[in-house]
Amino acid sequence: MERNHLSWILSSVAKRMRADFDQSVAFQHRAQTGEVREVIVRDFCEGYLPGHVEALHSGEIISVDGDVSPQCDIVIVDRSTPSFTNLGGYRIVPSECVYGVIEVKTKLDKQQLFDACEKIRSVKQLKKVAYKRVGPFARHANVYDRVLPYYPTAGMIFAFDSGDLATVGQHLAEWCAGREPDEIPDSVWVLGKGFFNWISPVNGKLDRGPSSGAALALLDAEPEVDVLFPLALHLNIHFSEAWMDPLDLLPYAGKIGFGAFRKSWSLRGVQE
Repeated sequence: MERNHLSWILSSVAKRMRADFDQSVAFQHRAQTGEVREVIVRDFCEGYLPGHVEALHSGEIISVDGDVSPQCDIVIVDRSTPSFTNLGGYRIVPSECVYGVIEVKTKLDKQQLFDACEKIRSVKQLKKVAYKRVGPFARHANVYDRVLPYYPTAGMIFAFDSGDLATVGQHLAEWCAGREPDEIPDSVWVLGKGFFNWISPVNGKLDRGPSSGAALALLDAEPEVDVLFPLALHLNIHFSEAWMDPLDLLPYAGKIGFGAFRKSWSLRGVQE
């Protein structure tokens, strides 16, 4: 593979990520170890996301009808996103502002893969309806065989290790079989080994995500750049085009109301 400046940088980043991962083994508590590894991936993603998007470590996503996602390792949101809470860095954010989630695994086996796929599926199904429509021309996103009036949530999996990738691919194909494109992970990445993406049934090229008739593809990592070079491109392709109409928080108020009406005063004729 021809070496260029970006690939050289990402090769160094891959080595540093692996070193940070190995160092995290020193943590005694599994929860702390997992958090450190999630931060390693979050920090990488943050460096290659477009400026209007940010990656949050650890959070839940809520929809206007009260559905709440499982805890997500990394949540990719619009920078205008308000937090319903932010305790110790843990965020709860409205579904309308979410562009994607990334599940981080130490070693990807069948159980861990299925767990990540189910989380991604549940997040992708959260409603996105609380927007203020501005201007005469509505924007649409044409993805997952659908034309949507909002930018849908992408789902990715990143693992620091796995068993044989062909076996992982078989398990992934098993989970995806019979499901709709908007339920399925957009990609799966294993550091030092390779990644899974989708081949378009239209042009036979790698696509940003699944669609009807798409084939699941396994690509081995180039030793010089690991999986980080294609992952950086994948993040850019997904989120450079991400957009959202202004968020409308009123639907989240539901039937709570603003207070009990007591009295009003007319200022007409009031003298100073």
